Amino acid sequence: MKKTSTLLADGRELIHYDSAEAVVRDAVDQRPLEPVATTSEIRHDRLLGDTVTVASHRQGRTYHPPADQCPLCPSKPGRLTEIPAADYNVVVFENRFPSLAGAQGRCEVVCFTSDHDASFADLIPARARLVLDAWTDRTRELSQLPGVVQVYPFENRGEEIGVTLGHPHGQIYAYPFTTPRTALMLRSLTAHRERTGRNLFDDILADELADGSRIVLTGEHWTAFVPYAAHWPYEVHLYPNRRVPDLLGLDEYARAEFPHLYLELLRRFDRIFGPGQPPTPYISGWHQAPFTGGGLTGADAADRRDFALHLELFTIRRTSGKLKFLAGSESGMSAFVNDVPPESAALRLREVASR
Repeated sequence: MKKTSTLLADGRELIHYDSAEAVVRDAVDQRPLEPVATTSEIRHDRLLGDTVTVASHRQGRTYHPPADQCPLCPSKPGRLTEIPAADYNVVVFENRFPSLAGAQGRCEVVCFTSDHDASFADLIPARARLVLDAWTDRTRELSQLPGVVQVYPFENRGEEIGVTLGHPHGQIYAYPFTTPRTALMLRSLTAHRERTGRNLFDDILADELADGSRIVLTGEHWTAFVPYAAHWPYEVHLYPNRRVPDLLGLDEYARAEFPHLYLELLRRFDRIFGPGQPPTPYISGWHQAPFTGGGLTGADAADRRDFALHLELFTIRRTSGKLKFLAGSESGMSAFVNDVPPESAALRLREVASR
């Protein structure tokens, strides 16, 4: 992998990731941009114990531009975009409208391909591997920034999810705090260790493999399954078979196999609801352990060693033409009700395997 870092006209960092060392990336951003101004403020909720980021500047972010005005496509004569180059493979750059910025974290955009009409599922394995390498590199770099505690690479796909740009892309949030969802996992991890002396993630994976009814697909180094208590109609967790705390811990064997299994999962998601249906909206994100550089010590450091990197992929579509809305019970009380039995979801995801 070749990595080329440069600056955009307003001082934001942009990084090209290429598979070929001979590729030259020297295009200059010609836009007359003003420095980015952010108003991010992190507030602690004393009642719930979680954290809310207030970012009013994001109200003015780009919203559903026509394809010929997409800011994530390569630049060309007469139309300058966020990527100055005339073509690219994988690009990462600082978000122009970040939720987190400065001493309070960082937000980055990851463009998977220069092809506006493609999706992640359309990538060849070599390109998907390049994206994995970019996620890993950004995790390494962002975790070393002052105050960053957790790094979360993710993709939102589909207008139903709230995506405002149609170009295939994801984001990376570098949080200055441990997110509430991870905090819950760490609490369960500690309680299970104290009660049984075993690792919770290891036991979950072993139990799913032993049961088998919720397994979607397996490889030599990865296992994909619908969790026993899935929150979403179709939800898959992808675990490396060898537990590691973050993307940095994956060995070459796991890295080489990942693109094939992940692309297969995404293609199956697009087949769930039958032929002729629009692409399935989804959220896909890497859950990584908080970093000790963020201030973890003692028992917290033990939690980091015991944490298991995994990817969670889910859709909010529950059946053809119908979405799973988070209404009273879910939004008001964080008590989920799932309309699709996890065993049925797993069966469907096995049925729609690539031919």
